[in-house]
Amino acid sequence: MLRTHTCGELTKKQVGKKVTLCGWVNTRRDHGGVIFIDLRDRYGLTQVKFDPKISQKTWGVADRVRPEWVLQVSGEVLARPKDMINKNLATGEIEVAITEIEILNEAKTPPFEIWWGQDKVAVNEETRLQYRYLDLRTERMNKNIITRHQVVKVMREFLDQQGFVEIETSNLIKGTPEGAREFLVPSRQHPGNFYVLPQSPQQLKQLLMVAGFDRYYQIAKCFRDEDQRGDRQPEFTQLDLEMSFVEQEDILQLVEKMMLQICQEVKPDKKVVFKPFKRLTYNEALNLYGSDKPDLRFNLEFIDITDKVKDCGFSVFSEAVKAQGVVKALKVEGGAKFTRKDIDELTELARQHQAKGLAYITIKEEGPQSPIIKFLGDNLTAEIIKVTKAKKGDIIFFSADELSIACTSLGHVRSEIAQRLGLLDNKKLAFVWVVNFPMFKSNQAGEEAGYGEIAASHHPFTRPVDEDLHLLDSQPLKARANAYDLVLNGYEAGGGSMRIHEKELQQKIFKILKIDDKTAQKRFGHLLKAFEYGAPPHGGIAPGLDRLVMILQDEPNIREVMAFPKTGDARDLMLGAPSEVETKQLKELHIKLDLD
Repeated sequence: MLRTHTCGELTKKQVGKKVTLCGWVNTRRDHGGVIFIDLRDRYGLTQVKFDPKISQKTWGVADRVRPEWVLQVSGEVLARPKDMINKNLATGEIEVAITEIEILNEAKTPPFEIWWGQDKVAVNEETRLQYRYLDLRTERMNKNIITRHQVVKVMREFLDQQGFVEIETSNLIKGTPEGAREFLVPSRQHPGNFYVLPQSPQQLKQLLMVAGFDRYYQIAKCFRDEDQRGDRQPEFTQLDLEMSFVEQEDILQLVEKMMLQICQEVKPDKKVVFKPFKRLTYNEALNLYGSDKPDLRFNLEFIDITDKVKDCGFSVFSEAVKAQGVVKALKVEGGAKFTRKDIDELTELARQHQAKGLAYITIKEEGPQSPIIKFLGDNLTAEIIKVTKAKKGDIIFFSADELSIACTSLGHVRSEIAQRLGLLDNKKLAFVWVVNFPMFKSNQAGEEAGYGEIAASHHPFTRPVDEDLHLLDSQPLKARANAYDLVLNGYEAGGGSMRIHEKELQQKIFKILKIDDKTAQKRFGHLLKAFEYGAPPHGGIAPGLDRLVMILQDEPNIREVMAFPKTGDARDLMLGAPSEVETKQLKELHIKLDLD
């Protein structure tokens, strides 16, 4: 080994010992002729000093050293004077007096400063991604990647103890559309034919259940050719998990236990808010919080006042109720301090999500104030204040429309209010199970997925709730799915379901989705055939690794917890991908480009 210790290892226990360190120059300082260098590796920093009285030769070499040069240094570990101890460093009680130095490599001046600690200079993200190998040297990125490793390590150890088998599945598979656009891979050996990269190993893990591997998992790479946002990437990683001979409750309890172990071992400084995890039905989540992935680190719940205002003089409320809609109220403690500008901005946010507006009542010292009070009347206003338990200094917001619009728009307002009032405590981890999702949804998503006007809310292999099986023939849009999402701090951290394991039921679901027998056979014939050979009842879940680590590390997007991510428009600035290929390669694949 070129070194005896790492740069984060030395303490007072090694004082007097001769050591050898290797690393990068983090900072260099010249104090009255004595040169101090903070030497850095992924384990931390160690201060090394070059004193011409100890070694004129090594001091002369250190005098020309610059940041990011790679050094090997040897010397004696010394205790720092008490007034020079750095309590912010694990190695802060010692320094190394250097007697030997070798420059292992020089370095150009990097395009941005690399600091161990908080970034001192704001760096454009595109520059960071172009020089990702330099960005990964920073303490922030180092900690993110190490935390990711620790999370995966806990997952593997936990699942091994629970009798799971890790099985890798293929990344070159048949195209079987499941809702997102797939990446195509042309086959050279079979001209005109294509593989796709899997959106997830969904069908493969179900086939593993048919094969008898009743407890399977893998840390799976998934690929989706879709527009990007902060918590999406064209390639991402999930913990893929499937179990046979289980019910929903078994899967929820196992995942809950695993997540608690991850939090305990990786982030013991954070507080898990709900033990056991809170559970909400899809309808409860929508009605109380306006989202199927509610952030429950803070207590802001909707109150339904539909019955109280159905005959009121405020037409916005009464007309919404007549149209079979709802009126939801959201009391915000301390919200009376919101300015007119704040309220206007929140109203515009509600409108962006299809609401017609955002009514409000402010409870001031002199009494309730609002343009709508003259329509509600003093008695109804007092009743609303009583029902919402509002007091002086609070504000009540209202949303009136059909259920989905009223709740969803107010849900976005709720999230923005939490941001403005500083209610998003990153020391809290609020896990919530959301269950009983709709089995199907009726919108253009179905047509985009090639299913017709009705789409599967989860995926077409999800099992309906047993009590709703009779609805499939007459009212499929009212059927609930035996599906569940794990929500964490307002993000979907994982989704899963119990699966269909009977050929007849699977064919019925395909027909509801307007997938005819011929198309079903072409796309999913392998699965239907497997079901003829004794498929066990099974179900699973796929927590997103990137998103989980992002939340644990308080990062704004998943790019910050991936070693080599793509930009928002799916480019790799470091490698220059995607890129053109030579005409010879295209010819071998029997592909002609038409870019007009």
